[in-house]
Amino acid sequence: MNIVIIGNSATAVGAIESLRQHDQSAEVLAISEEPHMIYSRPLLSHYLAGEIDKARLAYRRADFYARHHVQPVLSSRVVAIEPRERQVHTESGQTYPYDKLLICTGGTPIVPPIPGLDAHGAFSFTRFDDAQGILRYLESVPVKRAVVVGGGMIGLKATDALMKRGLAVTIVELAPHILSAALDEIASRMMTDLLHGAGTEVITDETVVAVHSEEGRVRAVELRDGHIISCELLIFGIGVRPNASLAKEAGIAVNRGIVVDEHMRTSIPDVYAAGDVAEAYDLVVDMNRTVAIWPNAYRQGMIAGAHMVGVSRADRGGIAMNTVEVCGVPAMSIGNGNASGDGLEVLIEVDERRSQYKRLVLQGDRLVGAILVGRINRAGIYTGLIRNKLNIGATQAARNIDWRKSLMSEHFGLLSLPDEYRKHIVTGAGIEV
Repeated sequence: MNIVIIGNSATAVGAIESLRQHDQSAEVLAISEEPHMIYSRPLLSHYLAGEIDKARLAYRRADFYARHHVQPVLSSRVVAIEPRERQVHTESGQTYPYDKLLICTGGTPIVPPIPGLDAHGAFSFTRFDDAQGILRYLESVPVKRAVVVGGGMIGLKATDALMKRGLAVTIVELAPHILSAALDEIASRMMTDLLHGAGTEVITDETVVAVHSEEGRVRAVELRDGHIISCELLIFGIGVRPNASLAKEAGIAVNRGIVVDEHMRTSIPDVYAAGDVAEAYDLVVDMNRTVAIWPNAYRQGMIAGAHMVGVSRADRGGIAMNTVEVCGVPAMSIGNGNASGDGLEVLIEVDERRSQYKRLVLQGDRLVGAILVGRINRAGIYTGLIRNKLNIGATQAARNIDWRKSLMSEHFGLLSLPDEYRKHIVTGAGIEV
């Protein structure tokens, strides 16, 4: 059996490790338009900041493909999928047949079509080559001020890295507050205050409409209101959109991302999709949607890999989870953390002096979301409660415990949970829970 994987990141790793666990005979080919072996994208901001070297970016050992008997085809872009003929075509003219195909092409950075983008010094920030390009530019050109377009997770990580390199940074965000997709207004304001305190300017409700250059290099950006901001470096950290054009052109069902079922199967037989490009089930909001985070990508890859070699493994669903650190203060959003409205109860605890914040969202007796700033040491337990849809109120009522107060406590832990739940997640010889 021939298996072709389009992509070379966490999803591909999960698929390869999973399928090789069950099948050693299938011929596996992994095609990637990037020239690099597998690296960890979440660590790119630390690499840009100079905190780690290239070797630390490795997500798996250099012999990963050899050990798993996979043929890598790097620096090669797939330009067409032909489901009827069961083959894919690359830009170089190569054709590769498949019995099973996995599409894990990830996301494409969002860069608005504005005048002046061809100037040197304008970058996106989602791949290793982006980070390398920024570093080479910093080495070759005197850069004192940078503008980062986008106040989401990518933009904030880029900003943090540039701040650590001693650059003055201005963030330009279209939404009313930064990190609007993950954090509520209170948490966002705390992050903004930290940035202001460190000398970073944050401009919201605005966007860049033009890039001004001199001698072919970025010298300033123009905002929608006409304001001009001088800079020598421009980074677009707006976010990504699913890179689903290949699938759409091949007649595979695509909404925002490639539509998949619980086995990561697409609408075309023997074609799978997983990771940032896939529109898979989110168990918190009870619907399919794209959730571009590393753990989901790996898990979905494992499910697809197993199913491609005949092992039926279903996806229980993922949950949105994002973490960012600003000026040494971590912030985390889990599930439906910034939700509000009918049928939801919100518990809040704020200590702005210590840059600490906790927001828990309840639907009935279940935890469905959390935002944590400063102290995130209970994140794993909250994530488990959300993922397992535990009815906390019903299980705690028998103990005559004010479970809402207990849930918000910094002492909340495994011993606060019902016996049956603790035994479900903690097992092993000599363990008594």
